[in-house]
Amino acid sequence: MTQTILSSQSKEVVIGFDRPFCVIGERINPTGRKRLAAEMAAGDYSRVEADAIAQVEAGAHMLDVNAGIPLADEPAILAATIELVQSLVEVPLSIDSSVIEALERGLEAYRGKPLVNSVTGEEERLEAVLPLIKKYGAAVVAISNDETGISEDPDVRFEIAKKIVHRASDYGIPASDVVVDPLVMPIGALGSAGAAAIRLIGRLRAELGVNTICGASNVSFGLPNRHALNGTFLAMAAGAGMTSAIMNPLHAEEMTAIMAADVMNGVDVNCARWLKKFRGPTPATIQDGGDERPRRERRRHRG
Repeated sequence: MTQTILSSQSKEVVIGFDRPFCVIGERINPTGRKRLAAEMAAGDYSRVEADAIAQVEAGAHMLDVNAGIPLADEPAILAATIELVQSLVEVPLSIDSSVIEALERGLEAYRGKPLVNSVTGEEERLEAVLPLIKKYGAAVVAISNDETGISEDPDVRFEIAKKIVHRASDYGIPASDVVVDPLVMPIGALGSAGAAAIRLIGRLRAELGVNTICGASNVSFGLPNRHALNGTFLAMAAGAGMTSAIMNPLHAEEMTAIMAADVMNGVDVNCARWLKKFRGPTPATIQDGGDERPRRERRRHRG
C-alpha cells in the first residue's frame, strides 16, 4: 500500500490508503484574508500563531503555510512563518507557494520532511520544482493541469497526473512522494464535477497507486450551506480513495464527515476515535455507577 511519510522534527504523519484521512489545515494563507496579509507583511504573526494552534487543537494532522502577499518579500515571509509555526506545533507542514525562490527558502528553513504545494504538468514548472523536491527530500503535490489549462475531462487530468508521476521518477522521486490533486471543480458551475472527481480519484488509486489531495472548499464555491456540501463530498471522496485534503478543521460538520468516512473505510479500528469523540455518559450509566450492562440484563431476566 502506498504510504507518503512526512515529518516535523518530532512527529511523523503517514498519508495512505490504510490510514485515517489526513486533514491539512488551510488557514495560514493570506489569500482572501486582507487583515492577515497586512499583518504578515508588517511582521505581525500573532494571527498566524493563533491559527496554527487552533487548527491543531481542532484535529489537523498537518498545516499548510502560504505567504503569497502582493508586493511583499514572499521568500523571507514564508521562511519566517515556517520557523515560527514549527516552534509552536509538532505537526508536519505543507510549504505552499508558486514562487520558486520562496519554496527554496521555505525548504531551507524546514526541519523534517515537508509536503511541497505544488508542481503542475507544465514543463517549466516541472523543471524548476522537481529538482528542489529531490534535493531536499520532500514530497510534492502534483496538480493535474498543464500548459493547456484545466481540462473538464477527467481522463485528460489523469494523463497529466501520470506524466508528473513519471517525470518525478526520472528525478529519483518515488510515486509514494507524489500526492495528486485531481482538481475538484465547483459543482455549482459544472454539474458533473463531483461525479468526475470521484471517478478520477478511483483511477488515480487503482492505476497509478498514488495518494490524493484536494482543496476541499472548491467543490461548493458559490453555493449556500457550503459545509454540508464539503462534508458530503469529502466522505464520498474518501470512499473512492482520496487520502488527504487541505481544508478548515474548525468546521465541525466537515471534520465529522471525515471521521465517519474513517469508520466506514475501516481505518478507525474498532471505531475507537469515533467513540472517544462522541460517546458520552447516558442517564442509565450515571445511575448505575458507570456500568449499563447489568441494568439491561436485570430487565431481560424479570419473570
